Amino acid sequence: MAITCDFEYIKPQNLDEAIKLLLKHKEKAKILAGGTDIIVYLKEDLINPDLVIDVKDIADLNVITFSEEKVFIGAGVTFSEIIDSDLIKEKLPVLWQASGKVASIGIRNRATLAGNICSAIPSLDSAPALLIYEAKVIVRNSIGERIIPISEWFKTPRKTALKDDEIVIGISIEFPKLKHAGTYRKLSRYEGEDLAQAGIGILALENQQYRIAFCAVGPIPQRSAKIENLLNGNKITDELVQKAKKMIPNEISPITDIRSSKEYRTHMIQVMFERGMKEVIG
Repeated sequence: MAITCDFEYIKPQNLDEAIKLLLKHKEKAKILAGGTDIIVYLKEDLINPDLVIDVKDIADLNVITFSEEKVFIGAGVTFSEIIDSDLIKEKLPVLWQASGKVASIGIRNRATLAGNICSAIPSLDSAPALLIYEAKVIVRNSIGERIIPISEWFKTPRKTALKDDEIVIGISIEFPKLKHAGTYRKLSRYEGEDLAQAGIGILALENQQYRIAFCAVGPIPQRSAKIENLLNGNKITDELVQKAKKMIPNEISPITDIRSSKEYRTHMIQVMFERGMKEVIG
């Protein structure tokens, strides 16, 4: 399918130039990083920008920076680069695991973590991991930087807290200070490039604190405070897991579409929760 709309294409070499272009065009400009989403949207006439700003060559966005307490993942960093990072695998294993479940190898070689959350589709694989790690999104405009907790990032399907004159420069994640285990489980129709029919991220900390986040079973990815409150401070038993499992239908709002029914999504996310809890506790 060809791209039929007309637009100007500019490839700035630094962040200041990109921000000036955004300030000038605002809602009529779109950012291209990996391009795995925006090219599809252009082909399907879902967007009609006057300007496409290609930020792939901006060096400041193409970095992964570690400190003792956290990691900064630049907006141009791809999922394949995250997978190749041994330190992310060690410190943030759920994000590393989720990155390997995004689409196909070809897509992961181009798609960026920042672009994934900017798409804000309900089924995006990176969201549960970012939610349970309590990531922060760093954005910038001509005035300065703004830090947005990932819990406040997703507003509605395909809508985020990002303003028209802002650009995402990266995602900051603090390493859990306590010993922990986690998992991301994805329900898809076949091996390879497919969106999640349901997804769940689970993080268990050694002080009996638990974080649970869902994707593809509601309008936006989100954590479940009620299930976390039930689990927190308690030793995990089969009885407690079953009690939490029964709460899930009231914590999610799946839809029926061409890929799955809401009943199947509800059943499977309960199964995935039970299996995931056994995995992380084990």
